[in-house]
Amino acid sequence: MSAIEFKLPELGEGVERGTVARLLVAVGDAVAAEQAVAEVEIDKATVELPCPHAGTVAELRVAEGDEVTVGQVLLTITPGAAPAAPPAPAAAQAPAAPAEAAAPAPAARAGNGVRPRAATAVAAPAGRPSPAGPAVRRLARLLGVDLDRVAGSGERGRITPEDVHAFVEGLARGGGPAPAAPLPDFSRWGPARAARLSTVRKRTAEAMARSWAVVPHVTHHDLVDVTDLEAGRKAFRKERPEVKVTMTVLVAKACAVALREFPDLNSSLDLARGEQVLKDYVHLGIAVDTEYGLLVPVLRDVDRKSVVALSDELTDLAGRTRDKKVAPDELQGGTFTISNLGGIGGVGFTPIVNWPQVAILGLSRSRWEYRPGPEGPEERLMMPVSLSYDHRIIDGAQAARFVRRVGDLLSAPTRLLFHA
Repeated sequence: MSAIEFKLPELGEGVERGTVARLLVAVGDAVAAEQAVAEVEIDKATVELPCPHAGTVAELRVAEGDEVTVGQVLLTITPGAAPAAPPAPAAAQAPAAPAEAAAPAPAARAGNGVRPRAATAVAAPAGRPSPAGPAVRRLARLLGVDLDRVAGSGERGRITPEDVHAFVEGLARGGGPAPAAPLPDFSRWGPARAARLSTVRKRTAEAMARSWAVVPHVTHHDLVDVTDLEAGRKAFRKERPEVKVTMTVLVAKACAVALREFPDLNSSLDLARGEQVLKDYVHLGIAVDTEYGLLVPVLRDVDRKSVVALSDELTDLAGRTRDKKVAPDELQGGTFTISNLGGIGGVGFTPIVNWPQVAILGLSRSRWEYRPGPEGPEERLMMPVSLSYDHRIIDGAQAARFVRRVGDLLSAPTRLLFHA
């Protein structure tokens, strides 16, 4: 009886690849229909893969740490009777990611222990369609790139996501597409070693390179007086210690109010169609520092929820994010992002816009400063804030007014209470 191939299934719209995090079976193991056989990391989340076939594992075609693409054979199974298994966990059903978060297809990967062959860019012959897969074409549409102008570095001139990004980066610098320069041999100067990038780090690198290449960044810096707000927060924590009200939650609530008043900062720019997409919902991405990289889970409908409800939700969401138990759809759909480095330090920084969003607010460590008061200088707790924004759709004056509105809400807690 011939073996059945189990291939990596569709994991959601725009998700074309993943990394094998853990194999749950070995050669010779009996598996039941719908039994989970592997865990795969996709877009900064981990999902289990249930196999629809029952039988015995005949061969494993991948190893832990391998990058795999949709349709690639993961293992083969010799059909036969196997004990019944319970239905696959809900986490195994990967929810579809929004179209705006579509991930590009991967470039060809070298086998274990083999260095990839140096690629040479090949332009498509005149009059013939550019050789590119659906995910690459989707990426090109999102970035407004004409694939006929992009030289492919893949096999037989096939265009890869890296080629599209290199083309955009070249345009951003005012020149043509520029492939990444090869690194020198660092071992010439001392001991050096290569460490495999985690899935999270690779996805982050891709997203940041795309955002930096596409979005003309400007950052507006300001200081916000949070003296009374911090005093009120501490008093509330004493009364309700079970509710973890943080400065991030309070800033999120203030941003939600301001975003309703400044809808341009809650939008996306679609140059290909000549449109601005204005969203009638406020979903805030909250950057969470984890041991395996920066992740941005999304708090939904922040403008419609109380501070207490948001505090409970963020505590749960951040905890599951650090434990790598967050679902893929919980990392999608944000309209604006907040990154708080105040717990670590710094007097200001320039956060990178999380494209296709158009703005991100960075928070740094609050510090005591003397400020003019009615009876002379007085100590006030000042929090540095940094708003990076897409200058194609947001002007400097509008950005400054938005930050000022957020600051007004935070400086006078009673104003924030009206929206709590």
